[in-house]
Amino acid sequence: MRGYESFVTNVRKQVFTEVARLAYEGGDYSRMEEIPYKIVPGEVASHRESIFLERAIAGERVRLAMGLPLRPITELRPLSEGVNESAVAEKYYDPPLINIIQYACNACPTKQVRVSDMCQGCLSRSCQQVCPKDAVTFQHGKSVIDQSKCIKCGRCADACPYHAIIKLERPCVAACGMDAIGSDEYGRAKINQDKCVSCGMCLVSCPFGAIVDKGQIFQLIHAMKKGYKVIAIVAPSFVGQFGDKLTPEKLTAAMKILGFDSVVEVAVGADLCTLDEAKEYLERVEEKKTYMGTSCCPAWISMVDICYPDQSEHLSMTLTPMVLTARMVKKQHPDAKVCFIGPCAAKKLEASRENIRSDVDFVLTFEELQGMFEAKEVWYADVEGNDPLDQGTADGRGFAVSGGVAGAVQNVVKELRPDVEMKIVKAEGLRECRKMMALAKAGKYNGYLLEGMACPGGCVAGAGTIRPIPKATTLVASYKKEAPLQSATQSAFADLAEKLD
Repeated sequence: MRGYESFVTNVRKQVFTEVARLAYEGGDYSRMEEIPYKIVPGEVASHRESIFLERAIAGERVRLAMGLPLRPITELRPLSEGVNESAVAEKYYDPPLINIIQYACNACPTKQVRVSDMCQGCLSRSCQQVCPKDAVTFQHGKSVIDQSKCIKCGRCADACPYHAIIKLERPCVAACGMDAIGSDEYGRAKINQDKCVSCGMCLVSCPFGAIVDKGQIFQLIHAMKKGYKVIAIVAPSFVGQFGDKLTPEKLTAAMKILGFDSVVEVAVGADLCTLDEAKEYLERVEEKKTYMGTSCCPAWISMVDICYPDQSEHLSMTLTPMVLTARMVKKQHPDAKVCFIGPCAAKKLEASRENIRSDVDFVLTFEELQGMFEAKEVWYADVEGNDPLDQGTADGRGFAVSGGVAGAVQNVVKELRPDVEMKIVKAEGLRECRKMMALAKAGKYNGYLLEGMACPGGCVAGAGTIRPIPKATTLVASYKKEAPLQSATQSAFADLAEKLD
């Protein structure tokens, strides 16, 4: 379950902590060979058939967290291969961003419909009656499904009054809204990188922790150690991610302990995005009676480009809040490096694009930042600071949850043009986003603003979050209410909106 500690989340935290500690300490980086032994101590495996397998998997996780590629299974290569070349102050992600550690994959069964032991052999035989392929028969008083005839429609499962029939699907496949995950010749999961948009939903859905994204912790800390001014721009979904003791007022002080120069909230960029998209909607949609899609979720944008390329022209041309905030920071501090910290794996892919690289130097998830706090032994309760983040408005902070982007734009349109009735529709998760786009293409949403979010629940449900999604949603709602200003039109940076494009 998302947001709760498990063996998988604990290993992830240990990996990020050890990588951060290695970077902070410096010295001979070949000692990264020791990290799997710290993460998996002793002689007996706890969760897999061999302690050597557990350590091998931990080792690959360490490499990916440092931005290094997976090692080939068929070749003997040291764990530390390439580490010195990665000990730099700047390194972009080498594709692929989302990786499957093959020997960590359980080769889970593909989609099936099965009868469990709970079958009561009832007389109504509703499962048999609804099957369109006559795949269900009764043998010895129990329901049996002929897998050669079954089309996995699940009607029998829906019809069973005892819920004795189950629909079984690989968690990673079920979570992938792009249908980008197939199988290799050994039955292990394999990602079609031409379809993958790096949303990370497969990553957080794999119960075996076999799917991992690359990181930049190692390079970020090297930039700090080399004396670069590194400014953190923090997504509004940060609130509560690190527990109740690290309040927004303490965040800046805690980040300075890690080596950051200062902290800016990305809600400022969200306000600028809101203003741009409201004006763009009025120009493109109100006058031409078409529709427009929001621009802030990079995985949603990539999905449209891949699945509906002929509809890409309907997407907003506005830059994302991350990029707008980064450009604002670099305009004020030209020599600084900017690190976006947020919930999203897809932001890593966005920042690696050639037209964005000069704006955003590093991208970390909340999980990765937590590893840095652990490495520096930052105890939140002991942090002294009272520097509230109060530059973003309630509209900007609301970007963190589903419906927040469209709602913010709608608020501004009402202020600018009270006579315009702006219609909005939103979709959470890429499967739902694809359905929404199919309807838009068919002309069902003319005049609408479409909000697409790759993660069900919005950014608070991103692959790099720590807190349970309902709790995080509640905390963002409270943080939004506490904002000193409500509308993006009240932002002190409103005049920058067009200058940063």
